[in-house]
Amino acid sequence: MEHSHFNYYEANAADISLGDITSTAENAKILQRLRDDDDNLHHLWLGTEGWNNFCIGEGDDWGWLGYFIGRSACLQRLFIRYLPDGEEGHAFVEGIARSQSIQYIGIHDLNNDAFTSIMRALHSFSQLEGLSIDESNSVGPDGWYELRFLLESGGCKLKQLCLRGNNYIGNAGMGILSNELRGIGSFLELLILTNSSIGNEELLALVTGLTNCTSLETLRLSRNNFSSAEAGLGSLSNWLQRDIVNVKYLGLSCCSINDEGLHALSQGAANHCEELDLIGNESITATGLSYLSDSIRSHSCCVETLHLQGIPVGDNEMEVLARGLADNKSVRNLGLNLDDLHDDISVHSSGWIAFSTALCDTSSVNSTYLSNHTICDIWDEEDGEAIPHQDIALYLRLNEQHPQYAARCKILMSHPHLDMAPLLHWGLKLLPLAVAWFERSKPCTTLTIYDEDSDLRQLVLDESDEAFESRELTALYEFVRGIPLEVMKSRHGLAVAAAYDEKIARIEEENKIALEQRDRKIEERDRRIEQLEEEIMRLRGW
Repeated sequence: MEHSHFNYYEANAADISLGDITSTAENAKILQRLRDDDDNLHHLWLGTEGWNNFCIGEGDDWGWLGYFIGRSACLQRLFIRYLPDGEEGHAFVEGIARSQSIQYIGIHDLNNDAFTSIMRALHSFSQLEGLSIDESNSVGPDGWYELRFLLESGGCKLKQLCLRGNNYIGNAGMGILSNELRGIGSFLELLILTNSSIGNEELLALVTGLTNCTSLETLRLSRNNFSSAEAGLGSLSNWLQRDIVNVKYLGLSCCSINDEGLHALSQGAANHCEELDLIGNESITATGLSYLSDSIRSHSCCVETLHLQGIPVGDNEMEVLARGLADNKSVRNLGLNLDDLHDDISVHSSGWIAFSTALCDTSSVNSTYLSNHTICDIWDEEDGEAIPHQDIALYLRLNEQHPQYAARCKILMSHPHLDMAPLLHWGLKLLPLAVAWFERSKPCTTLTIYDEDSDLRQLVLDESDEAFESRELTALYEFVRGIPLEVMKSRHGLAVAAAYDEKIARIEEENKIALEQRDRKIEERDRRIEQLEEEIMRLRGW
């Protein structure tokens, strides 16, 4: 805005009739809120209908609109879907260039002149933290040069850069963007490059530019074509494993990734990212999932949420995933398509049995203890449909609601009779540990979990105190009686055994007395009921 024009707006801003410079009453209200520095007006959309949207129409003065946006101290995010050519557009851009509050600019499908003008205005936005450019495929070289100059200048310290549906990028464009990223890399926290015609060569160039992005936490590359990008995905995997990289979310949905691509990617992604999105990569088979399974079973796996919806999953794929999850200690949420994507692929009993075994391997007490007690949710893509296997649903809720007791509860649920024979070689030194384990497991008899109906709760282990004590006494008795004779020859061994024999006998006697007292109370109650019934009959004259 020329200085004389700015002085004119400054002198008349308080008195100008907002209805005279807008096309609708709603637009006039928005200008009023901008002029009054409304604390609640933080976001503004130009060109679309909706709340806090300035719907462009004939009679809207772009110069005044730009002025009020530029002087607002509260507006933080501005989204532009339309900008007129000529003097009107120039006046608007000159106005917003004075903003000291706008931290995020969103641009959607502007022509080359409008885009170039906005990029030039942003050179003065030292406070700019976010820039989003969507479907700007009509922008020419001069427009992208201004964006390049903005990012390379270091004038703004972008934390978020979003480029969606911009088919211009290609190989040459990605090389330019790679250089631009080096100028803002240390500040950038979120980078979105979705649906931007990125292939193997472009991905290789991008990874080169990510070298300085030490603060990057979210990287979204969805809807690009990585069907032949093994080298690029391998380079991305290597970059993720650098100590200075901080990426938590990696989005690669609908990228045509195949088994070879997943092989190249899986180690870096699994060992570094907390959330991995592979939705819609339908070329991945059980072979590719086996590579991913090997990575997530590693103790260095960091993935907490794994999105696999849209990948054809049958019994073979479920069994492969189950093998990885059996040893995994990080994955809490797993997304799968429960509805068949293809007529020839579906999950039957063997697939669910494999998952059930991963969550609770009942082959031995030790196997149950080493099962997966971390994963809490397996959901469908569309509506979170519950899995059809009842045992799996129970184990998942137990993992989620009582993680500190999950292993003990599963052992008690799956092994009514605890076989102590494998532990005999530890001798009497294990006996105090066994007693302590039962003491710590006692709360399992009172724990409840939410059922599928969130208003209902059910006991995890439907077992009385007497039954639990009987289980404990039986296990300890068998352990003491099974200890090799040579261990018992020592004085200390005899003393410990005698002490536990005495304890077992005392508890058995206490249980016997308690049962006798209970029986006497029941007999007394029945006798009293009989007397009352006789008295009632007498009073009624029967």
